[in-house]
Amino acid sequence: MAVAELNGAAIVDEASFHRESRRAFGFPESYADSIDAWVDCMSYLRDDENMTRFRLEPSEVLEIVILDGETMKAALPDLLEEISFCVGGINERYEDYGEKPALKLTLR
Repeated sequence: MAVAELNGAAIVDEASFHRESRRAFGFPESYADSIDAWVDCMSYLRDDENMTRFRLEPSEVLEIVILDGETMKAALPDLLEEISFCVGGINERYEDYGEKPALKLTLR
């Protein structure tokens, strides 16, 4: 399983979430620092689009680990809920295309 770690203690607002995401996922320079752009990039994990540094095999899952996740959850519960919702929606999108879910969100 591929793993991307985000530093939850460094995520204090949406802007810092996008900075951490750029670092952890290797988003392209054109990444727009928005939740919509995050969803778009994470929707191409099994394609040759190079939207992240990850290229998953058909049954492989990318585990998104948020270190100090409880700190982030206490400080930014709405953002964490939105990320969780997006992960679920992205996995549904993969399933709609006949693929296995590609993402797993873990708080540590």
